[in-house]
Amino acid sequence: MNISFTKQQEEYITTQVESGEYQNNSEVIRDALRLHTIYRNKIIKDLRAEIEKGLESGISKRSVKDILESKQE
Repeated sequence: MNISFTKQQEEYITTQVESGEYQNNSEVIRDALRLHTIYRNKIIKDLRAEIEKGLESGISKRSVKDILESKQE
């Protein structure tokens, strides 16, 4: 597998390894992917919960115009 990073990303990875928290670049990337997976799964779970709430709430009696106007106030 070949992965390209920006200069800034490379510097960040190097800094993390130099800090002593990680043994090597691979550990930094694995940790980043693990955290990304946790974050992404939480976002998807939260969105699904909000969609379910919306579906369970039934059909609104307000028009799109009413909703937009209430947000502008």
